[in-house]
Amino acid sequence: MSEPTDDFSRVVLDAKGLKALAHPVRVRLLALLRRNGPSTATRLATELDLNSGATSYHLRQLAAAGFVAEDTERGNARDRWWRAVYQATRLDDNELANSEDGQAFLQSVLALHTQRARRTINELPTMASPWRETFDLSDWSLRLTPEEAHRLNAELAEVVGRYRRHDAGAEGPAGTERVALIIQQLPEPEGAEDEPC
Repeated sequence: MSEPTDDFSRVVLDAKGLKALAHPVRVRLLALLRRNGPSTATRLATELDLNSGATSYHLRQLAAAGFVAEDTERGNARDRWWRAVYQATRLDDNELANSEDGQAFLQSVLALHTQRARRTINELPTMASPWRETFDLSDWSLRLTPEEAHRLNAELAEVVGRYRRHDAGAEGPAGTERVALIIQQLPEPEGAEDEPC
């Protein structure tokens, strides 16, 4: 997806980065750091229901690939804090996307998106009414050329860019809450396997 032109930090995956993110735990760790801001291996382990040793290992692998870095402004030698280096990840290379690591990464991201949607749906009954009324789960079927599909992605990214005020992990202005917007553009070329929804 095309990204807006602002100071929002993003990284385009190469083979090395993709190998680091081919593990579902690493995708989840990176998502938590991006969503909630800096944290420790112990806190992240608790959130993911893992042991802190495994979490530390995966954080070191993410650091070696350049996705996370130690947050030297927090913690001490015993209590290491980690932060996401980038706020978004893109996979633009079709050959990489079709590789075994690419498929593992994409499946992990899809599982994470599904988990986030399921959590929100489960919380709807107890969610404050103004926020509950903003919930949307829509789908459209369009007939587009590849050029139009690229343009649609670029236009959606521009709209999102107008609402991006600060890092998701940072405190927001009074009255704001974090909102997850998940965009999936799914090409369905003729002859593709049709599955009923």
